[in-house]
Amino acid sequence: MDATVLKWVERVRHELQPIEAKILNHRYLQALEAGRIERGQLRIFAGQQSHIIGSDVRSVAQMVARAGSERSRGFFLELLEGERAALKALDLFKAAVSSTAGAPISDEPLPGAFAYCAFVAWLSLYASEAEFVGAFLINLPVWGANCGRMADALQTKYGLSEADVAFFTMFATAPPGFEERAAGVVADGLAHGVTPGSVRLAASMLQEYELLFWDTMAQASMLTT
Repeated sequence: MDATVLKWVERVRHELQPIEAKILNHRYLQALEAGRIERGQLRIFAGQQSHIIGSDVRSVAQMVARAGSERSRGFFLELLEGERAALKALDLFKAAVSSTAGAPISDEPLPGAFAYCAFVAWLSLYASEAEFVGAFLINLPVWGANCGRMADALQTKYGLSEADVAFFTMFATAPPGFEERAAGVVADGLAHGVTPGSVRLAASMLQEYELLFWDTMAQASMLTT
């Protein structure tokens, strides 16, 4: 069943490829790789991710509390550990870009960026475990690919160290066996009445919120093209 779920995931990814392509070819990433984003503007990204990861930690903790099996509880605990580690690594990135001179930048959450974690919080309260995990199973590889590109660009174009970009390298590659464990949680849900359509909808919406995040980063960083 788990292998069947992974094949289904690949089909959904193919169906959502137009959204994925917009994320992977986003102008924010292209501008960063060209060194066209002012270093001070990177504080916007750091600040918004602080809100997002901080919220996601609470959302995943909620899923740990809701877990209906040892398999799902173990998976959510693993996910929670990763989110907490990411939050600590983010502090290093924030420190590296916060020392940059420039006009003060507000750390208040931007609606277009915060929408992603608001939806994750909604999933943690109202969706099934399969929908929650399925959405991340589709979304995280895309986020990870962009994080890998950001890690490279931040080092080559902005002179940040490996430690400074640890937040991004953590997401760039999924832990061994992550997809298989996630597929197991989704398979359990499907076996107990969760419909594939509801999992696909959760994944599709999360991808759209991911795209909205990048659009918001570009707008806030004053990228006009």
